[in-house]
Amino acid sequence: MTATLVEATFWTVLIPFLGAALSPWAVGLLRKNAAWPLALLPFAIFVIFLGYAGRVADGETILVSAPWVPSLGVTFSFYIDGLSTVFALLISGIGTFIVIYAGGYLGNHPHLGRFLSFIFLFMGAMLGLVLADNIITLFIFWELTSITSFLLIGFDHLRTASRRAALQALVVTGAGGLSLLAALLLMASVAGDMSLAAILSSGDLLRESDWYLAIFLLVLGGAFTKSAQFPLHFWLPNAMEAPTPVSAYLHSATMVKAGVYLLMRVNPGLGGTEIWETVLPLFGGATLLVGTLLAVRQTDLKLMLAYTTVASLGLLVMLTGAGTETAIKGAVLYLFAHSLFKGALFMVAGAIDHEAGTRDVTKLGGLRKAMPYTFAAACLAALSMAGFPPFIGFIAKEVLYEGIAFGSPWFVLITGVAIVGNALMLVIGAAVALKPFLGDPVETPKAAHEGPISLWSGPMTLAIIGILTAFATGWTGSHLIGPMTSSILGAPTEVEVYLIPKKILPPLLSLTTIALGVVIFMRLDAARAAMAGLLTAIGWGPDRGFDQVMRGMVSSSAFVTRIAQPGSMQVYMVMTFVITAAFLHVPLFLRDGPAWPQTPVMTFYEWAVLAIGIIGLISVIIAKTRLIAIISLGIQGFAVALIFLLFGAPDLSFTQFMVETLSVVILALVMTRLNLQPTDRRDTPQRIRDWVIAVACGSGFMMVMVGVAANPIDLTLSEFFAEYSRPIAHGRNIVNVILVDFRAIDTLGEIAVVAIAGLAVLALIRVRAKRKPAGRLTRSAATPIPADRAGTPAPENV
Repeated sequence: MTATLVEATFWTVLIPFLGAALSPWAVGLLRKNAAWPLALLPFAIFVIFLGYAGRVADGETILVSAPWVPSLGVTFSFYIDGLSTVFALLISGIGTFIVIYAGGYLGNHPHLGRFLSFIFLFMGAMLGLVLADNIITLFIFWELTSITSFLLIGFDHLRTASRRAALQALVVTGAGGLSLLAALLLMASVAGDMSLAAILSSGDLLRESDWYLAIFLLVLGGAFTKSAQFPLHFWLPNAMEAPTPVSAYLHSATMVKAGVYLLMRVNPGLGGTEIWETVLPLFGGATLLVGTLLAVRQTDLKLMLAYTTVASLGLLVMLTGAGTETAIKGAVLYLFAHSLFKGALFMVAGAIDHEAGTRDVTKLGGLRKAMPYTFAAACLAALSMAGFPPFIGFIAKEVLYEGIAFGSPWFVLITGVAIVGNALMLVIGAAVALKPFLGDPVETPKAAHEGPISLWSGPMTLAIIGILTAFATGWTGSHLIGPMTSSILGAPTEVEVYLIPKKILPPLLSLTTIALGVVIFMRLDAARAAMAGLLTAIGWGPDRGFDQVMRGMVSSSAFVTRIAQPGSMQVYMVMTFVITAAFLHVPLFLRDGPAWPQTPVMTFYEWAVLAIGIIGLISVIIAKTRLIAIISLGIQGFAVALIFLLFGAPDLSFTQFMVETLSVVILALVMTRLNLQPTDRRDTPQRIRDWVIAVACGSGFMMVMVGVAANPIDLTLSEFFAEYSRPIAHGRNIVNVILVDFRAIDTLGEIAVVAIAGLAVLALIRVRAKRKPAGRLTRSAATPIPADRAGTPAPENV
C-alpha cells in the first residue's frame, strides 16, 4: 500500500473534525449561506469513497494503521471493505444534504454555527466507527457517537423535553457501549489479537470458545441499545425532540444503524449458531411489529417516521439473524433503500413543519399546490418505502421475501411478521406523503409555501437516487450490494440484482403486503383509535419504566450516601480502615491461609531497636494529649530509620530521619497553634471497636509483608537504580535520586498534596484567629461585672 493512500485515508477521517472547527467561523462570516461551502467537505469524503468502491468491488480490502499505544497492542487503524465502504458512502452522501438542509432549516438560529459543528463531530465519529479495525479505536468512536448525539438531541437545551430525551439516549446507548467494550475485550482475549479483521477471520474460534455465550450477549447489549431493539426502543422516538436535521441524519441513516452495522460486522465470527439464528429474528420481529403498531397510533409526522425507523431496524436485525445468504442480501438492499427514503421523508416532515408551522397530520391538508417540490419528493420516497417498482425499495422487498420464504414453521412465522410489518410501513409512508398534501387546503399556523431549495433539494435527490440505483442494477449489485454482502458473510459472494423478479413467490408476497397496507390505510383513523385504546388499557411502557429506574437509582444513591457519608470524620475513618483490613485479610485466607511469621533470629541491638519501636507504640496508645501522641509516633519513625541503617541502607535511613523529624516538628507546631481539645470522648464500646480495627489493619499489613518476604525478590529495579543513579542522574544518594529524578512526577504530586494540606491547616488557624475575639464575652465599661463572676476568665468559643 502506498504512503499516499495511507495518508489520504487518515485525512479523510479527519475531514469532518476540520468541518467542526470551521463551522462557527464560517457561519459568523456567511450566516446561513455557510452551509453550502461547508457541504463540500462531506461531499469530498463521498467522492473519495466512491473511488474506493471499484477497488473493493474487485475483492480488494484496504487496511491502514498507525501506532497508538504499541505496548498494549492498540493501533489507530481503519479497515475498508464492502461493508465499511457502503456505510461511509451513506454517512458522507446523506451528510452532504443534511448540512445544506440545516442551513435552510435553522438559517436564522443564533447557534447555527454550533449546530453544524455538532453535526460534523457526529459525522466524524460515525465515519470512524464504521471504518475502525482496532477494537479500542472502534469503542472510542462508538462512545463518541453517543456523546455527540447527546449534544444534538439536547441542542434546544432550554426545553425540559429536549434535555430528558438527550439524557435518556446517553444513558441507554452509553450502557450499551460498556457492554460492547466487555465483548470486544473478550473477543480479543480469545483470538489473541485486537484487530477486528484478524478476529473475525479466525474461523470458528469464537463460536467454539467457552466465552461465546458471554460475548454474544454482550454484543447484543451494545447492538440492541444503539439500534433501539424492543424493549430498549423507547429512546429513539423521544429523540425526535431534536431539530429535524438531526432526526433525518442520526435516526434514519447513521447512528441507529450502528447496532445493525455491529451485528453485520461480527457475523463472520459469531453468526451461524442456533442462538444467533433464534434470538436475532425473535427480537427483530418483535421490534418490527411493536414499531409499526406504535407508528399507527401517532399523528406527529416525525414520530410516525421514528417508530417506522424502529420497525425497520427490527426488520434488519431479523434478516441478519435469519441465517440465509439471500436474507443477508435482502438486509443489505433494505438498509441501503431505507437510508434513502427515510432520510428523504424526515426532511419532508421538517420542511412541512418549517413552512406550515405544524407536524400534526390531522391538522394538515391541501399543501400540494403550495409545496409542489416537497410533495413530489414525498411521493417518490413513500413509493420506495412502500415497495413499489421501479424503486430500490421494491427490489429490497422482493429479495428479503426470497430470503425468508421457506416452508419450515419458523420461516413461515418470520415471513408473516415481515408481511404485517411491511404493510403497516406502507400505511405510514402513504400517510406522511399523502395526508398533508391531498384534500382541501387546511388553515395552518403559518401561511404554507414552498421552502428554499436547501429544504427540498436533499429529499428530492435522495428519492431520485432510489430510482437510479434501481435501474442501474448491474452497477448497484457489483459495487455496493455484492461487496457488502461478501463482507457480512465473510466470503466472496456473487450477487445479482434484478429489477424484474425471477421468482413468482416474492411478488405474490409483495402483492399481499400492498393489499393489506391499502386496506389498513383506508381505515387509518379507526386503526389509530384502536391502538390508542389498547395503549391506554396497557398503561405502563418501557419509557415509563426508564423513569422508574432512574428514580430508583437516585433514591438508592441518596440512601447509600446517607449511610456512607453522614458528615462525620470519625465514620469515614472507621469505614476506610475496616475496608482496608478486609482487603488485607480476605485474599490471604481465601488463597492459602494466613502466613504466620516465625520467630526471627536477631542480635541484641536489633532487639533493642525493636524494643524502642514497641515503647513508641505503647506511648502513642497511652498518650493523654495529641501533642504527646505525635512525639511518641516520631519514636516509631526513628526506630524504622535505625532498622534501615542496620540493614545497610544509609541513604534510605537518612531520608527517613529527615522526613520523620520534619513531620514531628510541623505537626507539633500545628497542634499547639490549633489548641485542639485533648479529651478522648469515646466510650468503651468505641474504644474496643477501634482497637479491633487497628489490630486487624496492623496484622494484615504484617502478614502481607511476611508473605512478600517469603517469596524470591526481583532485584531488577534495584540493580537498575544502583547502576544508573550516578551516570544518568549524577547523584550518589540513590534514594534522593529516585525521589527527585526517576520518580520526579510522583514526588511532585506528593509535594502538592502536602502543600495543599498545609494551606488547609493555615486557613483553619487564620479562621480560628479571626473568630477568637468574637467568641469572648465583652461588656462595656459602664456595665458592672457581677460579684460572683469577678475574677473568672471569660470562656472561649471552642
